[in-house]
Amino acid sequence: TVRRKAISSETLEVYAPIANRLGLNQTYRELQELAFSHLKPWRHQVIKKAVTRARKRRSDLMRVVQEAVQKALDQAQIKAKIEFREKTLYSIYRKMESKHLSFAQVSDVFGMRLVLHNPIDCYTALGLLHQIYKPVPGRFKDHIAIPKVNGYQSLHTTVVGPAGVNIEFQMRTEEMHRVAEAGVAAHWLYKSNVGAASGREQQGTLWLQSLLDIQSETRDAAEFWDHIKVDLFPDAVYVFTPKGRIMALPRGATVVDFAYAVHSNVGDCAIAAKVNGEQVPLRTELANGNVVEVVTSTVAAPNPAWLGFVRTGRARSKIRHFLKTRAQEQAPALGEKLLIQSVRAEGLEKLPAFDKTNHEVWDKLLKFTGAKSQTELFTDIGMGKRVASIVAKRLVALMGDTGHKPDPLLISKERFTAHETLSQGSVSIDGSENASVQFGHCCHPIPGDDIVGYLGRGEGLTIHRKSCETAKRLQSKDSERFMAVEWSEETTRSFEVPLHITVNNGKGVLARVASSIAASEADINQVNMSDQVRGEEATELQFLISVDSTDHLDAIMRNLGWIPSVTSVRRG
Repeated sequence: TVRRKAISSETLEVYAPIANRLGLNQTYRELQELAFSHLKPWRHQVIKKAVTRARKRRSDLMRVVQEAVQKALDQAQIKAKIEFREKTLYSIYRKMESKHLSFAQVSDVFGMRLVLHNPIDCYTALGLLHQIYKPVPGRFKDHIAIPKVNGYQSLHTTVVGPAGVNIEFQMRTEEMHRVAEAGVAAHWLYKSNVGAASGREQQGTLWLQSLLDIQSETRDAAEFWDHIKVDLFPDAVYVFTPKGRIMALPRGATVVDFAYAVHSNVGDCAIAAKVNGEQVPLRTELANGNVVEVVTSTVAAPNPAWLGFVRTGRARSKIRHFLKTRAQEQAPALGEKLLIQSVRAEGLEKLPAFDKTNHEVWDKLLKFTGAKSQTELFTDIGMGKRVASIVAKRLVALMGDTGHKPDPLLISKERFTAHETLSQGSVSIDGSENASVQFGHCCHPIPGDDIVGYLGRGEGLTIHRKSCETAKRLQSKDSERFMAVEWSEETTRSFEVPLHITVNNGKGVLARVASSIAASEADINQVNMSDQVRGEEATELQFLISVDSTDHLDAIMRNLGWIPSVTSVRRG
């Protein structure tokens, strides 16, 4: 029973949504019904009995409605196949639970579907239907003009039928009906219509291809699920390219998601964007009807910060894949730098040359590490797959066998200038290391902070503040992966740091705070208002700003403290 419930939960959370996203409507319904019957058998039986009773009560009503609709269609000389449609037990249960309704309050348990010859007949039938029965305002949806994300097309309307009962109608063509039931499979099942399949009907096929691309790029089940789960929600926004092409994206999708939906090269090279002709940031969320234009540059590259706001699995996968590839390209230089530092801490001035004299030493070292070449060894160290200090100890031992003894003076100099708990010399950080060095989001280190480096497994070097709780926890478990790092005297860029500012509510407070930060020559990357402190009298503003150093941050905080409305300023 426990195993059945686990499989049922997984089916509802993973496989049924994937079937829905691919337009496999019949499979989607069957998966939901089977999982629901095993996961909540009592509720399944209760709703099933209620639907059976309601079906008998509604049969006369539905027959009257069918006769009225058929008569109107015959008079207009429109041929149509009228079918009864019944909500699935799981969808009834979900609606009752989400909207806190009783079964009697669920109005659209039963409905009708009209399958017609062409789209014009669908719209004509809709007009006839609205002449017979009054439509319910706000319940009309045109999925023929704007299909759903999975390619589903139909006209939906809810009308007030006899005895004041609401009845939902769907109008679609035979081809739309096949796509609605079989989704991506419709184009393969009905081969004669493959050529006629429009781009809109092939959206499910494109998403399936996107799944395969993401899978080939990740090769990790947890990461694959993390990428695709955001795409499984049915809510969507519909936006336009400058040439008028409609694109469907998940609700909350940003300009970057749009760029990657157009093409991966557009996403990788995006530098700016316009929505409805106005310049907007790349993190801007899109709304229905937006016309989006992306400006690209051949020298641009994805920013790791994009991962914080993109919504689609395709965009997230492409960004991560690019960053991993770039990190691997830059990892050899970082790995060599780390190994040189470690070798110095063990008493050797520099790495032995890769020549005939030291060929045997390098050969033995590569066998010890399992690397195939010197470049692969440096890459593995730079990516965190091997610890530089361990490789350095082995190299020094091998050099000792050839008569090269460690220099005690160099060991003393390197060890005692480094952090007392670390096993190697320090690495200098100036901000130019790009993807091979990450800065911890838990503590946001900036120049001037005391820092340590953690060589994560396959993640490269991550910089933390020494006072960071995450770093302390990692150090207690994995101390050999920590190394001394220090800021270079001159850094090449600014660094992000969060600021929490509590203010007394009043007109123009946010503007004064933002102006003060801008006047201090700091960039504002993000602004939020905390729900916890927000009230009638005070609000906590959360800023993410870019600063040059701790001195720069101190100056900004001092300037903010002079604003009368500001009651406290603290670093996040």
